[in-house]
Amino acid sequence: MIRRALVFASLTAAAGAADMTHFEQRIRPLLIANCIECHGPDKQKGGLRLDSRDGWQTGGDSGPALVPGKIAESKLWQAVSYADRDLKMPPKRKLKESEVADLKLWIESGAADPRDEVASTGGKTKSVRADASFWSFQPPQATPPPAVKNTAWPANDIDRFILAKLEANHLKPVPDASASILQRRLAFDLTGLPPDLTRPVPLTPEAYEKRVDELLASSAFAERFASHWLDITRFAESSGGGRSLPFKDAWRFRDYVIESIRDNVPVDRMITEHLAGDLLPAKDAAARRRQVTATGFLALGPTNYEEQDKGMLRMDIVDEQLDTLGRAFLGLTIGCARCHDHKFDPISARDYYALAGILRSTKTLRNYTDNVAHWLDTPLPLDGSAEVALQKHEEQVNALKDQIATLKDSLRDAGSADLRTRKTIALSDLPGIVVDDTAAQKVGIWKQSTSYAPYIGSGYLSDKNEGKGEKTVTFTPKIPKTGRYEVRVAFNAGPDRAESATVTILHADGEELKGVKMTTGALKGLQFASLGTYRFEANGQGFVLISNAGSQGYVTVDAVQFLPADETLAEPAVKKESPTANKLKQRLAELEKELKALQKDHPDRPEAMSVADDSVPEDAQIHIRGSVRNLGASVPRGFIQAALHGKAPGIPAEASGRLQLAQWITSRENPLTARIMVNRVWHWLFGAGIVRTTDNFGSTGEPPSHPELLDHLAIKFIEDGWSLKHLVKQMVMSRTYRMSSSAPMVREDPDNRLLSHMNRKRLDAECLRDAMLTAAGTLDREFGGPGVSDVKAVDANDQKIQNIEYGYQFLDTRRSLYTAAFRNVRHPLFEVFDFADINQPIAQRTTSTVATQALFLMNSPKVIEQARNAADLVLKSSAETDKRIDTAFQNSLQRPPTETEQGQVREFLESSLSGNANANDVRDLWARFIQTLWSTPEFRFLD
Repeated sequence: MIRRALVFASLTAAAGAADMTHFEQRIRPLLIANCIECHGPDKQKGGLRLDSRDGWQTGGDSGPALVPGKIAESKLWQAVSYADRDLKMPPKRKLKESEVADLKLWIESGAADPRDEVASTGGKTKSVRADASFWSFQPPQATPPPAVKNTAWPANDIDRFILAKLEANHLKPVPDASASILQRRLAFDLTGLPPDLTRPVPLTPEAYEKRVDELLASSAFAERFASHWLDITRFAESSGGGRSLPFKDAWRFRDYVIESIRDNVPVDRMITEHLAGDLLPAKDAAARRRQVTATGFLALGPTNYEEQDKGMLRMDIVDEQLDTLGRAFLGLTIGCARCHDHKFDPISARDYYALAGILRSTKTLRNYTDNVAHWLDTPLPLDGSAEVALQKHEEQVNALKDQIATLKDSLRDAGSADLRTRKTIALSDLPGIVVDDTAAQKVGIWKQSTSYAPYIGSGYLSDKNEGKGEKTVTFTPKIPKTGRYEVRVAFNAGPDRAESATVTILHADGEELKGVKMTTGALKGLQFASLGTYRFEANGQGFVLISNAGSQGYVTVDAVQFLPADETLAEPAVKKESPTANKLKQRLAELEKELKALQKDHPDRPEAMSVADDSVPEDAQIHIRGSVRNLGASVPRGFIQAALHGKAPGIPAEASGRLQLAQWITSRENPLTARIMVNRVWHWLFGAGIVRTTDNFGSTGEPPSHPELLDHLAIKFIEDGWSLKHLVKQMVMSRTYRMSSSAPMVREDPDNRLLSHMNRKRLDAECLRDAMLTAAGTLDREFGGPGVSDVKAVDANDQKIQNIEYGYQFLDTRRSLYTAAFRNVRHPLFEVFDFADINQPIAQRTTSTVATQALFLMNSPKVIEQARNAADLVLKSSAETDKRIDTAFQNSLQRPPTETEQGQVREFLESSLSGNANANDVRDLWARFIQTLWSTPEFRFLD
């Protein structure tokens, strides 16, 4: 009972840490932005304060503001949900749906609130903040393995550290586990699969090491540990939030992780590629592919791409990236310093915005249709002749697309009246809203030119290829109706024109920077270039600004056209189409047919989710109270000062700093990263970390049970070249790992922190499913490749965004690592058996025991189907009942039945079959028996 209570307390603490993260990231900024002005230290409307936990617990004139865990009884919820017409907060506008959802989750999960300040005491705090002398911020110290009394027991230095502490507490390690138990433990821990039944069970020391080496070299090891790695990198194949978008290329990141672990790529190299792979030199196309794909780590987060406040969206993405890399690689809750200095750890708001400047200088999004943002899709190079062939194909496709675009422009611009035959085109001849250069605001000296016709109005502007950076033209439209408009710039094209002219579009949802190519092989005169589709508000502040800064060649400007994208434009009032227009339409149809055939014959270039450096890096300003609209001093890009030992990498002015961030995180002088990684591996293998709060090495986390061992492993990990396989081998070769899990409760160490015996571990959801598929003989061992069916790329011109999550059929029988990883909908077995929330790094999963788990194993159609397949294997194995029973036990539990079990199963089978039972009845009976085996603790746990 004591151990159960302690386990429950540990799980509660882990859940509490997640709740605190939600408060710091979502609730505190929301309260500051919307509530504190009227319910804070300066003003308390209704007697209510919301700037401390004590404030909402005491409440105002109407009593406590909320009841943790009880949403219906919480007055705060009634106010923000606008359910009561007489109680609406904030009074001027309802919160966003996402903000209301955040508050609902906060209240329902218990209203975690670390703000210990008591309102009546003027903000006096009861919390104690750690400083740079805290243990995790100090470099690991090399300590010789301690001497032990029982010198015959240790197999390596790990054992000496463990045994020394046991002996100091007058405890002894239990005997080793049996060979069969150890074989099953080793197989599931290292591969996530049951052991090979064709291999002999006895494991001598030599045979044990050989088996370890074989498992480490297997692809199954790479898949198993990739599953762990994907947990800490919050891997998913959809965005979650809003209209959840499918991440069609996320599988490439997953395969990158699997292949890296298979090839024993050093962990520091993997982290560097995650953060800055696109900035590293690549020796060939294959290296370039893997390095770019690795940066998907920064792009895979949960994002509401429909957020219309682009400044908020950008900062939310940066905050999520910092929180993820902080918890995954540093064991720190960096996100807590967004609004203020960290309450508990030595991380200042300046540290936070020094790091934020690095990621704000990183391009993570591009604009997308219907004002929905989109992640970056980076084209990947192919190898050798394949790349040459693809480039040739792309040149042909692009040439056809250029011709088609030119024809479409000609049809749209000239129309039935064939405007291009004229020298001068009137504004009234063009559809949409047209702003001529004569109505634009000009800075610098521009030449009004009529040298090359046709042109709109009285001529066009030319910068005369002079005064670069000194000249701009701003076109401000009068938008009559709020809506989406395609923006097109008209210019005069020719051989001596600018290769790229810079255009800035200010629209209702932000600002966009574009480049327009004006140079052509021959003189083409009037041309239109589409700048994209954006939302503009009626009588709003939108404009289009064209600059000659950085251009080489003549910059020409004629007009800017705004075409309503949400309505059909009226055709010009001309009865009869010109012969020219008819020829253009005929030629356009021919080219579109040719393009379709060309694209059908050749696959598209592969792409990967990725990031890139912004063209103009910038330092971040402190966001006072976390608000994107309340900016303070600018902070130079840099790192967490308390964790700096030695000289920090310098960040060049022209670089984002991501490469230097990766260098700092993986530096030998960084006191956190190596400790975090070895502690994670210890947690994966032993069931609990040396530091049990695996992603929190701060002052609110648990201290290490064996600090000298943790430092010893961290130092050796670095000295061994950050080799994951070498680290795993050290651990599983220890006597500590090989101990039995069967042991009486030790009063002096009820939670087994000193490891006098092995921890019993429950198989996670993936292992349970894979074990069933293995027993059924249906496990598909295909390595790598996409795991989600029917996901198509969303083209930039599409108006609909595909959402395949709801109603998705999980029909595959591949390893669970490849099962579709949607954020809103998971495989049913994963939902029941504690697959954690993938909206954040998963440090450790809850291991609950609830009735729905037993019900699922009894009633799930998928489980029943696999049990029938497993029954088929058993029935084919032999005609003898006893041998079939033996096979069933071996396939599911990896051991033979005891004599008592054999008799019980035989009796069950014989008593359940009637004389007229058919083959299906027999099959179903054996399937029910196998389901019973799958429901036993022995199947679901590792001893």
